[in-house]
Amino acid sequence: MLRRTFLQQTSIAAAALALPQAVRAFAPGTKSKVRLGFIATGFRGQTHIEEMLKRSDVEIIALADPDPRMISAALSLIEKAGWPKPAVYQNGPTDYLNLLARTDIDAVFVSSPWEWHLPHGIAAMKAGKIVGMEVGGALKLEDCWAYVKTSEQTKVPIMPLENVCYRRDVMAILNMVRQGLFGEVVHAQGGYEHDLRGVLFNDGNSAYNSGVEFGEKGYSEAAWRTNHYLNRNGELYPTHGLGPVATMLKLNRGNRLVRLSSFSSKARGLHDYIVKHPKGGPTHPNAKIEFKQGDVVTTHLQCANGETIILTHDTSLQRPYNLGFRVQGTNGIWQDFGWGDPEQGHIYFESAMKHSHRWDNTQKWLEQYDHPLWKKNAAAAESSGHGGMDYFVDNAFIECIKQNQPFPLDVYDLASWYAITPLSEKSIANNGAPQEIPDFTKGAWKTKPDIFALDANY
Repeated sequence: MLRRTFLQQTSIAAAALALPQAVRAFAPGTKSKVRLGFIATGFRGQTHIEEMLKRSDVEIIALADPDPRMISAALSLIEKAGWPKPAVYQNGPTDYLNLLARTDIDAVFVSSPWEWHLPHGIAAMKAGKIVGMEVGGALKLEDCWAYVKTSEQTKVPIMPLENVCYRRDVMAILNMVRQGLFGEVVHAQGGYEHDLRGVLFNDGNSAYNSGVEFGEKGYSEAAWRTNHYLNRNGELYPTHGLGPVATMLKLNRGNRLVRLSSFSSKARGLHDYIVKHPKGGPTHPNAKIEFKQGDVVTTHLQCANGETIILTHDTSLQRPYNLGFRVQGTNGIWQDFGWGDPEQGHIYFESAMKHSHRWDNTQKWLEQYDHPLWKKNAAAAESSGHGGMDYFVDNAFIECIKQNQPFPLDVYDLASWYAITPLSEKSIANNGAPQEIPDFTKGAWKTKPDIFALDANY
């Protein structure tokens, strides 16, 4: 069965809620190996598989995906690595429930389309399987509460796999923030500023830059992601920009998000892309479609301790890649302008630069304050995806399970980050009206300790 059928039958996933609850997530003590299942083996899921194939402390037990092309690609990776063939569940959109019913799986990677995150995550926790969840945004605010309530009831943890929290320059800035170089941080910015037009449309056979089809006629992300741009208007992908600054502002660990206000530009970029594409044109059927998602969505967030954050979602227009980070405090300011290379940023410290009002390049600063995690593990991460970020986020997931330790990013982070999407949609629909962000920790944020990347381990 093809992925589009997987997407059309989401209601069937309600059967997942009947799965028995687990009494514990982690067995006492430590594990020498983690037995894994993979729900959704598309390109992102395959990246996680590739990371696991480099390790000696995991076993790949089973895969679930209704798309035979994706299953075949994942099996090929595993075969080439010389690993045993895992069990395969590809008989329709709910066959993943049979994977979750197995007793020989400790944890699952969930890399499915956004609309499947909730049923997959809830079912996995109810089946006693620890969850590594690929990132996105919630469809509804109540979905965020469902993650929290299910994790609390089952005692099964879930970790949002936000890899940008582990980007090398970001972690060096985190190190500087913790050492006080910026003084008291008062403002931060981030976002997802990435031309996705060649991802949102293709020819149905090749995933990138190959055509102007989507939905039923699309392939990979064009089969599902583009429909969100057709039907929604909000901060669709908040975690890449929010996650990294959340670690610097200690959100959910002595601080929290309290409200937001969002605004959207008009939508022109996707239509323009279709009209100008060699396989499109003004008479192509998709040129007549009106996309709801604004080309640039800006979200302003307020924190309990008085800081502000600005997120920008900018994926429908021509532009070079940049996540738009900015960290500004009483003593210094950092801004990036690229994809994380050490020289791709501006930095200024008033006292150290003798009130010059002149930017310095970031390279020497990032090298001097390189995070201990990167100093120790840079060689291990060298061949990993997204400039090494994938190694660190996946390693944290596995090591925490092995050592019976809490995840550095947890269900409360997932809930508060995912909540940005539906709340931004509501704000935009109401002319930018402020929206209160729930306290998913129920007050525990006031005393919860910060445990993200405190040393060189994970």
